[in-house]
Amino acid sequence: MDLAAQSRSVAGIVFILVGMMAISVNDMLIKALSGDYALHQIVFTRSAVGLMLTLAIVRMEGGFAILRTQTPWLHLLRGLMVVVSNMAFFLALAAMPLADATALFFVAPLFITLLSAPILGERVGPLRIGAVAVGFLGAVIMMRPWESGDSAAASRLVLLLPVLAALTYAMMQVMTRKLGARTPASALAAYIQGMFIIVSLGFFVVTGDGRFAEGVSDPGIRFLLRAWVWPAPDDWPVLIGLGVNSAVIGYCLSQAYRLANAATVAPFEYVELPMAVFWGWAIWSHLPGPTVWLGMALIAGAGLFVFLREQQNARRIARAEVRGRY
Repeated sequence: MDLAAQSRSVAGIVFILVGMMAISVNDMLIKALSGDYALHQIVFTRSAVGLMLTLAIVRMEGGFAILRTQTPWLHLLRGLMVVVSNMAFFLALAAMPLADATALFFVAPLFITLLSAPILGERVGPLRIGAVAVGFLGAVIMMRPWESGDSAAASRLVLLLPVLAALTYAMMQVMTRKLGARTPASALAAYIQGMFIIVSLGFFVVTGDGRFAEGVSDPGIRFLLRAWVWPAPDDWPVLIGLGVNSAVIGYCLSQAYRLANAATVAPFEYVELPMAVFWGWAIWSHLPGPTVWLGMALIAGAGLFVFLREQQNARRIARAEVRGRY
């Protein structure tokens, strides 16, 4: 690896670490606000602030001309995948522990591996298929299907929400790999923030008065259907902070995957898992039980194995190409 490539890899790792820290704080704050505000109100406020900051970065990176694209429908589809992923995950946060939801979401790399074969035409060998199976086994263990619905920490439907979030996130990542990273990071982030604003305003038009939340006891559904309210003075700094944090997340993640190879950057996403455990313990006095720890270990171990295996395959292909030139 030459010096320039090494510098890009280091910068990519730094960006992904900052992005993961920001995501961890974001999830913690949204869970803390989920009992008082509607999800779409939080998303709208967060994205409105985030979009203003992102557009300022767009101006510095080349001006608003970089927002022009020849593939608007593909960016629209990519944005919808991110919105569905975030909405599903945030709904899960309202009804289940932060660490549990985060661990289940990390089946996303396993979905990426499965989708890369039919969509990208990549060869997925038996070792990676085996790792995917182990990771999904970890997710099943965390869902504890042998327990009755009354004794489970969350309903089966709620436990599937982080998995849905992981699937749509994986579809977005595969689509990004198929399109190629030719768009500046700030423009990619601006498209996503704009999509969040459009979707949250749509929810406001339909459910913003809270009429569909009347008589609903499920915390996740109430989080989705609750009426918009004027924020309390003490909550304004939190909501604005979420917006700033959102801009940091969008830029750092886009920049990380633009600067460095995905196989180099992606394993560092797992630092979010211990952060989620920390916030759950520090704020809600919750620590995962033995079954959840086992599921988390299987998911994280399988995901890391997949990433390392992809990196080994990429090096093997590169060496073969070099030998073929001589």
